[in-house]
Amino acid sequence: MAQGKDHLIPLRTALRDFDSMQAEKIIDQLFAPTAVMQLAHPFETLDGPRGYLGVLRDLHAAWPDLERRETIVLEGRDQGGQTWIGCCGYWTGTFRKPWIGIPATGHQAVMRFHEFYRLEGDKITEMQTLWDLPEVMMQAGVWPMGPSLGREWHVPGPATQDGLRIEGNGDAAFQIVNDMLLGLSRFADGGPEAMDLPRYWHPNCNWYGPSGIGTGRGISGFRNWHQIPFLNALPNRVGGRTSGHLFAQGNYVGFTGWPGMGATVTGDGWLGIAPAGQKIEMRSLDFWRVEGDVIRENWVLIDLLHVWSQLGVDVLGRARELAKARTGLLDP
Repeated sequence: MAQGKDHLIPLRTALRDFDSMQAEKIIDQLFAPTAVMQLAHPFETLDGPRGYLGVLRDLHAAWPDLERRETIVLEGRDQGGQTWIGCCGYWTGTFRKPWIGIPATGHQAVMRFHEFYRLEGDKITEMQTLWDLPEVMMQAGVWPMGPSLGREWHVPGPATQDGLRIEGNGDAAFQIVNDMLLGLSRFADGGPEAMDLPRYWHPNCNWYGPSGIGTGRGISGFRNWHQIPFLNALPNRVGGRTSGHLFAQGNYVGFTGWPGMGATVTGDGWLGIAPAGQKIEMRSLDFWRVEGDVIRENWVLIDLLHVWSQLGVDVLGRARELAKARTGLLDP
């Protein structure tokens, strides 16, 4: 099954070494005029495909040698029969001018992205995209929130180096990830043991979380640097696989939800967030690589700035305060 992925090749080519005029042409051709365009906070719901083009042009103005590098591209049908294409990778370029309040560094910058496109006929009718903005803020030295528990680094692509050559039936991989997600949902009734993580995860798995959480190595790293703090703070979470789109191809599985989960911040809080009892929604866009009959790698982006925004914290505003001394904006 390659028709959907092939349909996206012109867009991926125009964005690889960013060509503004070619991108405009291809976006007008591929996207339905009424396509729903969702991008991470603070961009949110964009004004159609041209709104997305405008955001890309702003990024290009700040990173004038902007290029896009992909590590995973897969497609499949979700439980409802909709066709989705998922792309994972990163934007990179020299950070020469301030962008959305983040000060320029003059050095090469990278920003992970997860993109999911819904294809109907020959038109893209929906796009859901997360950009790892905290990653850029950390590179600029203006991350104003709590330190990551996991490892912060330039997250790699698949160890098998086959993320751009995914083929074949994904039913087996889909079933493994689907069963794992069902296991996670049993936490409320039976605690950690009920989730049976060793059944689904390779002992040397990598869980590549978003900046602000970081990477966890092995089941212990996943549990200690993400899962335990997450479940302690958000024990009543609802959603997951039933609130989004799960699809697979070959040994890879993708999930997108906008939002994909709801929860109340309680317990001892999360990521330095006080347990305010505030209900929040979460956007999480994920990719898994299955090896044999277990999960070996999992790439995860969560819209953390959106989480803080719902709790009344303007993370980008706090970053601008940190950058004042460098940008000459100190109050007299």
